[in-house]
Amino acid sequence: MKLLLRSAVLASLLAAPLLHAQNAPRATLLALSKQDRTLAVIDPSTLKVIAKMPVGSDPHEVIASNDGRTAYVSNYGFGAFHTLAVVDLVNHKALSPVDLGPLAGPHGLAWAGGRVWFTAEKAKSIGRYDPSSKRIDWILGTGQNRTHMVWVSQDMQRIVTTNVNSGTVTIAEPVALPKPPAALPGEPMPKSDWDETVVKVGNGSEGFDVSPDTKEIWVANAKDGTISVLSFAEKKVVATLQANVPGANRLKFTPDGKYVLVSSLQKGELTVLDAATRKVVKRIPMGHGAAGIVVQPDGARAYIACTPDNDIAVLDLHTWQIVGHINAGAGPDGMTWTVRQ
Repeated sequence: MKLLLRSAVLASLLAAPLLHAQNAPRATLLALSKQDRTLAVIDPSTLKVIAKMPVGSDPHEVIASNDGRTAYVSNYGFGAFHTLAVVDLVNHKALSPVDLGPLAGPHGLAWAGGRVWFTAEKAKSIGRYDPSSKRIDWILGTGQNRTHMVWVSQDMQRIVTTNVNSGTVTIAEPVALPKPPAALPGEPMPKSDWDETVVKVGNGSEGFDVSPDTKEIWVANAKDGTISVLSFAEKKVVATLQANVPGANRLKFTPDGKYVLVSSLQKGELTVLDAATRKVVKRIPMGHGAAGIVVQPDGARAYIACTPDNDIAVLDLHTWQIVGHINAGAGPDGMTWTVRQ
């Protein structure tokens, strides 16, 4: 009898993670708490926190793998730290962090080609981590101050970064190298390099997004309170919008490309612009400050991290009304949306 009881208990313990994974919602919101140093997994249907996991010192941004099974978090510290925290989203547990070595100050994150792309502010670089080989397999210097946020096309042929203290945007694209001379036996020869175009925008260029049709890059300039609109093809500023967004932190397009959302830590509001007319159409109060923004893929809602108020506001994008609040921990900021495969 005791043997049967022990077997039953053991079987239930082994089955618990599987049952938990089966019952968990496929689509979830991931939100960081900078003060609690945790990553919260949130059910968007109930706005309730399902689980919290530790993610190390000063977590700022989070990204998830395409299968929704693993999350990566940048431990920033303005250059004091050099790790990416790793979280198992199926079993809700922290895994061993990735040591980035001299690539200190990781901040912006992107997922493309099965790899994690990250900025390293102190190293003035962009790096790439391959989870399959567990190594950093690519680095590109920007030569700009505070290379902060990053966007990478899914074909990995275009990269965009904002460089806060330089007030610039870097656009990087691969270029073929001329046929090299004969190499020594066993010596690999590169076939391509990266061409970088540095575009001067406004002061404090930080939050940015690429339009869904990839024709434009919109950049929020926190110190100037302006928004720079760049033509991706021409690699130049085509408009500077006097949007009155001092302290702008993040900027996001809605999935249909019709609207642009800009958060401000200084003004404590969310500014909404019409992307076609490039005019401000709404300013929505957000307490004492707004930071990270995530828009649901279906365009129904946006989630805005109100960092000073320890709150995540839920905005209905059809009515432009706040319809809920989420307590994900103190000092919420970086967020991402993930769907588990």
